[in-house]
Amino acid sequence: MDNKFLEPYKPDQTEDSIYAAWEKDRLFTPEKAISSGLAKQDAVSFSIVLPPPNVTGVLHMGHAAMLAIEDIVVRFERMRGKRTLWIPGTDHAAIATQSKVEKLLEKEKVSKYDLGREEFLKRVERFAQESHDTIVHQIKKMGASVDWGREAYTLDENRSLAVRTAFKRMYDDGLIYRGHRIVNWDPKMQTTVSDDEIEYVEMTGPFYYLKYGPFVIGTSRPETKFGDRYVVMHPDDARYARYAHGQKVEVEWINGPVTATIIKDTAIDMSFGSGVMTITPWHDAVDFDIAERHRLDKEQIIDERGKLLPIAGEFAGMHISKARPEIVKKLEQKGLVEKIEERYVHNVATNSRGGGVIEPQIKLQWFIDVNKPITLERSNIDGIPPGSLTTLKEIMRKSVASGAIEILPDRFKKIYFQWVDNLRDWCISRQIWYGHRIPAWIPSTISIPNDPKRDNERVKVQIESPGSDWVQDPDTLDTWFSSGLWTFSTLGWPDQDSPDLKLYHPTSLLETGYDILFFWVARMILMSGYHMGEVPFRTVYLHGLVRDAKGRKMSKSLGNIIDPLEMIVKYGADATRMSLIIGTGPGSDLNLSEDKIRAYKKFSNKVWNIARFILSSTEEIDPAKRPTLSDADQRFVDEYDEIVSYVTEHISTYKLHLAAERLYHYVWHTLADIAIEERKSLLREGGDEERRSAQWSLRYVFIGSLKLLHPFMPFITEEIWKSLPEGTQPLIITPWPKT
Repeated sequence: MDNKFLEPYKPDQTEDSIYAAWEKDRLFTPEKAISSGLAKQDAVSFSIVLPPPNVTGVLHMGHAAMLAIEDIVVRFERMRGKRTLWIPGTDHAAIATQSKVEKLLEKEKVSKYDLGREEFLKRVERFAQESHDTIVHQIKKMGASVDWGREAYTLDENRSLAVRTAFKRMYDDGLIYRGHRIVNWDPKMQTTVSDDEIEYVEMTGPFYYLKYGPFVIGTSRPETKFGDRYVVMHPDDARYARYAHGQKVEVEWINGPVTATIIKDTAIDMSFGSGVMTITPWHDAVDFDIAERHRLDKEQIIDERGKLLPIAGEFAGMHISKARPEIVKKLEQKGLVEKIEERYVHNVATNSRGGGVIEPQIKLQWFIDVNKPITLERSNIDGIPPGSLTTLKEIMRKSVASGAIEILPDRFKKIYFQWVDNLRDWCISRQIWYGHRIPAWIPSTISIPNDPKRDNERVKVQIESPGSDWVQDPDTLDTWFSSGLWTFSTLGWPDQDSPDLKLYHPTSLLETGYDILFFWVARMILMSGYHMGEVPFRTVYLHGLVRDAKGRKMSKSLGNIIDPLEMIVKYGADATRMSLIIGTGPGSDLNLSEDKIRAYKKFSNKVWNIARFILSSTEEIDPAKRPTLSDADQRFVDEYDEIVSYVTEHISTYKLHLAAERLYHYVWHTLADIAIEERKSLLREGGDEERRSAQWSLRYVFIGSLKLLHPFMPFITEEIWKSLPEGTQPLIITPWPKT
């Protein structure tokens, strides 16, 4: 027996060296699994792409849970002899990363405009590189067996080519267009924001009931009402039957009399307030849709920095937050305030990345049309034959409805379909400097932005610059556009002959948090369906949030953040991983405390002590020579076989928490508390046959248990394994136990 077992197990003295050895010998690669004999050349492939962490800082416990779940599955499938590939990478996360750097510049009292675009981007790249290095260090500390030789970055050269290629293909097919539409505008960051990046913050404030001629309208934002020229009501509302669609009425308003037009539209909720509303098409998405349906005029009231325009008369140039009370005062003086509800609770849209309050604007932007009919020449998607007409929405819906993609837990399918059915055209342009520049060029004699009706014909979209006489669109692409290509851009696309692409796509599993089901998962289904004609993955495993022991979200303000690196230093990666797996299934939030992590460190110690006893008690046994077993030892081996079957089945079906919990109790209680204790006297005093039977069964079950534990606790099992005569090659590439 190795003398190291005379000392307690010390993860801080073993984990780094074990990981370095795995990495040095390229044991995370599918090629090594084949050359070692673990996997056959024609083995079934199993592939995962790592959800790329944003290069905005350090990983948190949610990331640690993600890494633990994925590594368990990858190690399990690798040991089962599959051609297993896990691709790592990071995401440039354009808005979030630029916002971080801008905040750092604020401390220096410098703006990005002081630096200029080129110098600012250098600063952002330095920050991103530092964050990347920190993230890679943390991924390794968690024991993640990713193939570092295939690491990708959403902004690297290969991914950049993929992005430009995808953009041009979609533009040529008419899926990408440039036009004036209403978007979520963030005056703080001066950029558009996607619907999915909006965070609604509950606020309490006044709600105003205003007299608009013979009508009463309600609003929490009187500062948007200067341009209101349309009164909208439901066509079936009997209260307003005397008013005809298109009828004109004269009303006194904020800055004098205006002529308003009656509009009848079924979008109006007759039960809300008076059942009448005026619309502000330039600054509200619902109002914009009404205006589009009836071809109504649209007028801008608020500029891109949140200040009122000349239409506001005496209030022009004022920021809307300062102008609001002054506008209400004027309305009261004119007798146009019916009443004010002082404590009105409503949700205010904010940018989840920068915190700015969203002010919808009609702007010239680039969009993806999700409803445009297209022909998929190549399609392996059930219900969409090759050459048939379809839409991006239909691709997204049928990929899941057909069962080609399984979502775990199943309850998220309903939420997914609701999102797809209500999906608007996707605004993909951002007015920030960091990210993929839109591959569109306009003659240098034309300014940007332009009138699309006049200049879209002269826009040239292509993969490379057309020359010095052309100016590239200054906007960048929504980060989710590039990360939507992640499953196939990481495998060599747009090179259709890439060996990795042929072997590993569609990927087997996409494991991520349920909070980005729409941000990312849905967009990958869209992109893969269109560009590849197939689903991007077979199964989606959605993990929940990691909360504190009281079920609260971890935050700096509450002081309840648990740092995964700190826990690894104190208790080891194995204990940290087990604490993140046991007790939570797919889609369920996990309550975590340091006490829970500490408890699994005790389990690590228990495994180490079991190893010490069994190795010292069975040294003379040849595991390859099975003796005649006693009835008790045969039952012991049979029970172990049942554990192998149980663990195998439950990892295969992604019930990792059940597999880990059963294995934990088996090793601690059945193996240690019962089997070892019952056999101690036989090992000391039993006859030769009894002793050999006990020794062989203990060693056989222990060796198998190490293999079963390895995906969950890779470091301690590998450290024990390399001291065994049976450990002729590393445990990570040793075959999974069979019954």
